[in-house]
Amino acid sequence: MFQVGDKVFYPMNGAGIIKAIEQKEILGEKQEYCVITIPINNMDVMIPLKKMDQLGVRSIVDPKTLNHILFDFHHKKPNAFLPWKERYNVNMQKIKTGSMHDSTEVIRDLLYRSMEKSLNSTEKQMLHQAQKNVISEMILIKDITENQAAELLKLTS
Repeated sequence: MFQVGDKVFYPMNGAGIIKAIEQKEILGEKQEYCVITIPINNMDVMIPLKKMDQLGVRSIVDPKTLNHILFDFHHKKPNAFLPWKERYNVNMQKIKTGSMHDSTEVIRDLLYRSMEKSLNSTEKQMLHQAQKNVISEMILIKDITENQAAELLKLTS
């Protein structure tokens, strides 16, 4: 399914490139592991090949899908503001899905909220995580810098 050189997204860690597929023996069990280099975090992660789906690792989105996601980000209004605890749970579930569309919704909603009222430290951290995830994927899709990707995630209204 996945091959060396594939660009993938690993939820809660960001987008990266499969650097190698290696067989390792750990605790007496031989398994194949995917070694993924995640540039934005400057790290390599090893994931058992058979757990890639379970962990939500997916191919990065194509440029056309990214354009649709960015259009929605800039043109759709935020979801109605929920009470803090409910908002936190909904946003965390969206980030954990690994869906770029869901993560951009979290970013949009929290940025709009921050215009009305200061975000608490937990929401600031959540916003930062969602931005980092989306930016890491945009860098690989568009072959742009982190700053260029961040500019695309600014609200214009």
